[in-house]
Amino acid sequence: MGMYDKGFPYLVKVKAGETVHLCQCGHSENPPYCDGSHGAYPTGEPLNHMAQKNETLHVCGCGKTDNVPMCDGSHNR
Repeated sequence: MGMYDKGFPYLVKVKAGETVHLCQCGHSENPPYCDGSHGAYPTGEPLNHMAQKNETLHVCGCGKTDNVPMCDGSHNR
């Protein structure tokens, strides 16, 4: 299953001070996390997000977002 085959957001819980590396190329075999697949594609480096507080990130699982890699609700349209 590809990163955008899910059709709805991945929910990624992160704790304050924790850094997550989120896929922005859409080719990761471990979505929504970067696995280095972007090296074979010219579509961008991972988003390295360091949480300032405990939070849940909504990462796109449909491929329609205008705010890669974050969900913008496009899957509802």
